[in-house]
Amino acid sequence: MKKDIFKIGNKIINSRLIVGTGKYKSFLETAKAVKASGADMVTVAVRRINIIDKKKPILSDYLNPKKIIFLPNTAGCYNSDEALRTLRLAREMGGWKIVKLEVLGNKKTLYPNMIETIKSTKVLVREGFKVMVYCTDDPILAKKLEDNGAAAIMPLASPIGSGLGIQNKLNISLIIKQSKVPVIIDAGIGTASDATVAMEMGCDAVLVNSAIANSKKPILMAEAFKSAVISGRQSFLAGRMKKNLLASPSSPKKGLI
Repeated sequence: MKKDIFKIGNKIINSRLIVGTGKYKSFLETAKAVKASGADMVTVAVRRINIIDKKKPILSDYLNPKKIIFLPNTAGCYNSDEALRTLRLAREMGGWKIVKLEVLGNKKTLYPNMIETIKSTKVLVREGFKVMVYCTDDPILAKKLEDNGAAAIMPLASPIGSGLGIQNKLNISLIIKQSKVPVIIDAGIGTASDATVAMEMGCDAVLVNSAIANSKKPILMAEAFKSAVISGRQSFLAGRMKKNLLASPSSPKKGLI
């Protein structure tokens, strides 16, 4: 079978599970969960990084950026200027060019402001960034992002941190069908089975933070998500059976006693 490769730009990513690094009780717990998940890419909220107090621990003390791919994101940004400034800072700090763009439009729903998102994508692509873009599940706007050079489309399954799972399978399916770049479910995943569903639909990967960090046993949940993503991808590649309205017996009809 042809090797199943997941790439962002020209970068091969081994795991199709991307995990966030927020909401954990400690950096140690974060590191243990990342290890258990098998993920080799983690999101890092640039605006929340401690760069002032050198006495306090930092994420890189627990996760080696030479072994784990850090994905700087613009969490907490509500306009294009804030997002652009944040990612330019990330490039200066660590030389990162693969980034996650997130421009929020509402503080209660944390839905993306797509006008500012598309505007920011255009600028970042011109500046040489490989931009993975958090967006709504609107197929028209998702296509607009791809046309403007997005390296990956990241539609929400449901509001960030809600744990509600995939609320609009039709729209996500349409985005998957039309996209020539990776489609990664971002936001709203609640449990491992949600990740399996996303992968069975044909998503290239899922990004999970709250569902792991806010679970009762984050390390065990991280392991569950690792297995869920792998099995969901295998199920997608295997090709599900055709759905039927009527029953179809498992035993052959011929040769009955």
